[in-house]
Amino acid sequence: MRLVFLGTGSLGLPTLRALAHSHQILAVFTQPDRPAGRGLKLKTPPVKIVAQELKLPVHQPAKIQREVEAIRALSPDALVIVAYGQILSKELLDVPRLGCVNLHASLLPKYRGAAPIQWALMEGETKTGVTTLLLDEGLDTGPILLQRECPISEEDTAGTLGERLAQLGADLVRETLEGLEMGRLTPRPQDPSQASYAPKIPKELERLNWTKGARTLFNLIRALSPAPGAYTLYQGRRLKIYRSRALASSIGEPEPGTVIDFGPQGPIVQTGQGALELLEVQPEGRRPMSGLDFARGYRLKMGDALGH
Repeated sequence: MRLVFLGTGSLGLPTLRALAHSHQILAVFTQPDRPAGRGLKLKTPPVKIVAQELKLPVHQPAKIQREVEAIRALSPDALVIVAYGQILSKELLDVPRLGCVNLHASLLPKYRGAAPIQWALMEGETKTGVTTLLLDEGLDTGPILLQRECPISEEDTAGTLGERLAQLGADLVRETLEGLEMGRLTPRPQDPSQASYAPKIPKELERLNWTKGARTLFNLIRALSPAPGAYTLYQGRRLKIYRSRALASSIGEPEPGTVIDFGPQGPIVQTGQGALELLEVQPEGRRPMSGLDFARGYRLKMGDALGH
């Protein structure tokens, strides 16, 4: 098939690689390089890097709406969209004969929006999945083509879960395109009454509120790991936390954020309900380290406070 691929983040990389080996990719559209980090150096989208490795033509328009005629001139059979980051106009949606196939990292209609993986983890879900759908003018509201479930383990972070969903999604997109070409798929409408939303993670959510329960904080930490990373303060400086373990019980009734003990892998911190063992952290200006190395290196002791 003749395809145009639109994507930006790492979720689409396995799909792009798979389609490049089984179909003709006419062009790859991705977001422009943008300043990022403290140094505001230009950051290249992961999809651009892989597309260049595959020697595919790459375009980075600020607004995809301006590229309708250019895409129409390519005469694609389908557009494949994976975590692109721009809304497609109806004019563009009508260009390919088989439609615009979107891969979304949830079991729609649950978790429509920009951050489905993170919100599934934050909500403590035990399963999620991937969905292919035909895009319409709404936000992830188009008719569903295929879906596959994926279990969520206690050890999963947004990073590990995202990698599995990306691989699962690549297989699903290939199956979807084959089904569309052969006329075997019947799109089915979503039930809007079952819809939930997964908007972009707000900055204020990144800072841990120790008055919340241990289970809630555990889910938030893994949802934001590895990026942007949940954090607390220690001696006035940021301490990112990438992995933790929720404990049902705590010792006495100390203030939330107080170090109450030391476990086999790191310090144990009081929360609003239960306690949290910190397994992997990153002090400001340092590399990630185990919670135990942090406790030893910074001479953490019982009664020390996190959060300010």
